[in-house]
Amino acid sequence: MKINRRSFLQTSAALALGGLPAPLPAAPSSTSPLPVILATDIGDDIDDSWALGFLLQCPELTPRLVMTEYGKSFYRAKILAKFLQTTGHAQVPVAVGPDAEPRGQGPLAAWVKDYDLASYPGRVHTDGVGALIAAIMDSPRPVTLICIGPMPNIAAALEREPRLVRHARFVGMEGSVRLGYDASKTPCAEWNVRANPAAARKGLSADWDVTITPLDTCGLVTLEGARYQRILRARNPVASTVVENYRVWSQANHAAARAAERSTVLFDTVAVYLAFARHLCKMERLRLRVTDDGLTVLDNHAKKMEVATAWKNLDGFRDLLTARLCGGA
Repeated sequence: MKINRRSFLQTSAALALGGLPAPLPAAPSSTSPLPVILATDIGDDIDDSWALGFLLQCPELTPRLVMTEYGKSFYRAKILAKFLQTTGHAQVPVAVGPDAEPRGQGPLAAWVKDYDLASYPGRVHTDGVGALIAAIMDSPRPVTLICIGPMPNIAAALEREPRLVRHARFVGMEGSVRLGYDASKTPCAEWNVRANPAAARKGLSADWDVTITPLDTCGLVTLEGARYQRILRARNPVASTVVENYRVWSQANHAAARAAERSTVLFDTVAVYLAFARHLCKMERLRLRVTDDGLTVLDNHAKKMEVATAWKNLDGFRDLLTARLCGGA
């Protein structure tokens, strides 16, 4: 049976829930957070909601824009806007990607059923690609673009404004190098790449600094036990909104019975972490090429990128993720 990220998450939910710019510093000072843009296909898999919550709780990062990726534009934009407004971050602009395939809604439709995007107190950009370009090109500092979905809009932005690569670096949840889903020893076509290999190829081969977390690392992250219970008990708006999203998502996926026990695999949270630090991961500088069927394969002629290929301290990351979501350091 073929598996992609979406089918894997649904299965695990049922089980578990029931000229290159100079590289940016790995960890900014606490007084100088990095400007970041989040490109996300939020509203399909639930890990995007966890990643957005994590981002909002990281003082090392300042979100300058959140952009919908991979179709379902207004559905995703409503989720982003309601999440930001609910958690007290409505100053962050929302960029709506093109109304492209896929269309429709997803498992968080019930959560935004009555939400009016026009009521969002912050700015909503209907030309998401243009807003992405402007946010990068107008920034006085290089921007970190965190991509946690397929990349058609990023590819479109690079096509429209090739100079983006001089003003930004790319950090993404992309690919599979030595491990596949569920820690399989066989690499596979990871969903964010497989969904649009041409766009992934353009984004990962562009002349900017690239750092990725493939399934080798991000595919191992779950929260359960005391860590997960701590998040359920947290009373800060971010943790509460993440949990609310998770419960709605799990109900839509007919897997609500064990929602009190653990998370699904939180792939996207690792990309947020790599935007400001990497000491918990083993990093390798590898040349990776995207194939037409969505594999990320080693190729001596491909672009070099920083790849988190293994964990030095996975429990340390779980502790960090838990603490941040609960409002701690």
